[in-house]
Amino acid sequence: MTTTVIRGGRLLDATSRSAPLTDLLVTGGVITSLGAPGMAAPAEAEVFDASGTLMHAGLVNGHTHGSTNLSKATHDRWTLELLLSGSGEWAANQTRHHKYLNTYIGAVEMLQKGCTTAYDLTFGFPLATVDDLYAIGQAYVDAGMRAVVAPMLQDVSFYKAIPGLYDALPASHKAQVDASGGDTGAILRSMEEALKHWPHDPAQVKLGIAPTIPLHCSDELTLGCVKLATEYGAQTQSHVAESKVQAVAALKRWGKSLTAHFDELGMLGPNFTVAHGVWLDDDDMRRLAAKGASVSHNAGSNMRLGAGIADSRRMLELGVNLALGTDGALCADNQNMYEAMRYASMVSNVRTPDYERWLSAPEVFTAATQGGARATGFEKAGRIAVGCLADIVFLDLHSINWIPMNDPVNQVVLTEDATGVRDVMVGGKLVVRGGRHADCDMAKLARDAQVARDEVAEANAEGKHLAQALERAVGSFCMGLCREPFHLHRYGGPLGL
Repeated sequence: MTTTVIRGGRLLDATSRSAPLTDLLVTGGVITSLGAPGMAAPAEAEVFDASGTLMHAGLVNGHTHGSTNLSKATHDRWTLELLLSGSGEWAANQTRHHKYLNTYIGAVEMLQKGCTTAYDLTFGFPLATVDDLYAIGQAYVDAGMRAVVAPMLQDVSFYKAIPGLYDALPASHKAQVDASGGDTGAILRSMEEALKHWPHDPAQVKLGIAPTIPLHCSDELTLGCVKLATEYGAQTQSHVAESKVQAVAALKRWGKSLTAHFDELGMLGPNFTVAHGVWLDDDDMRRLAAKGASVSHNAGSNMRLGAGIADSRRMLELGVNLALGTDGALCADNQNMYEAMRYASMVSNVRTPDYERWLSAPEVFTAATQGGARATGFEKAGRIAVGCLADIVFLDLHSINWIPMNDPVNQVVLTEDATGVRDVMVGGKLVVRGGRHADCDMAKLARDAQVARDEVAEANAEGKHLAQALERAVGSFCMGLCREPFHLHRYGGPLGL
């Protein structure tokens, strides 16, 4: 086993808001000792000079979509429902190479921005075959990153998932959209095959399950996902109460919240994560806390899509494990977890003038590290401590963000923007050196990405045209649902006329 001693760096202690000089010993990818500068180390240990850096645990992205990195920044003003309605423009007609490349681009970006683990709700069935999923997992292996790869599963179409939407479409559009459901049995059989034969080391990249949105899943599919997750010990995640449209539609369809519905079907548990959770109420949060579940708070995406402002303080008060995520490039545009931390901090402040209820910088940093590690099931990630994985970010203290250094945890959360990332280790291996991915030919990646982007755009020209034709009908119907009375208000302003 390789042994490395890391000398000269300052180790972030978020709790005490300090960063003392600390040496680390890493053996076989695991932190085996911490000590004062000059601590003893085996003679054969390689020395890594961390002088002039602040060391912190690798950030954990609690919710992203590796399937959308070829589509970053392609849309301006749009909602979650318009994004879903337009899936024929960005999700369809992608080859296995496109899916691999999509994922690899995001992994390289996250690593270069200090993120060492991601929860990726990737292409689902039937958009991804079992072999496609293996290739997507390989993209993370090749990038040198940890990940949960969870295909998004659904057997109810978007247009039938929201009660009344399909009926509200103009007759000419009804003939154009595919409102048919998926083959539930085939989806579950494919998911089980992928779980049974997963070729990658689960200590680095493991397969999860993502019933994409409760409304998009029949009870049969949800129960099947619960059974598979239990049998194979898989992490599960779903978009729950992301938008008011979802929250209102759940009451119309089931007479109860999305969380209550999933709870009754057995989905909630320590391996389950809610993505977004903007429209969760106290009952929902208590259910999640009682079952040991998590929420990935994706503040930037929630603002980008106009979904609202999640009550992260209340989640913590009621005992929900809080993680942070960027969301995918379609609705976050970048994969910067420093930005996600800053957004999470600031958006909590605008919920109330009571500053004692705002998220503190240590709480935000903990969510972006330990909270995410718990949600992903990589329990030994997210901390720099003996016995933990050596997933370490080294920030350059000579970068402008750190001149001067004052409160280090405040600066990580509120000042750092990823430009200060010098080096990144995953399992003790340097995957980023001097701010650049150690093994990636960025020029070639840029060329390959442009070719792939053009190929997907050409293949999906008809889907783009249909999305544009449907925008007004879908947008106006969903806006009507958003204006219906509801017992929560999560927007930053009034509903409007």
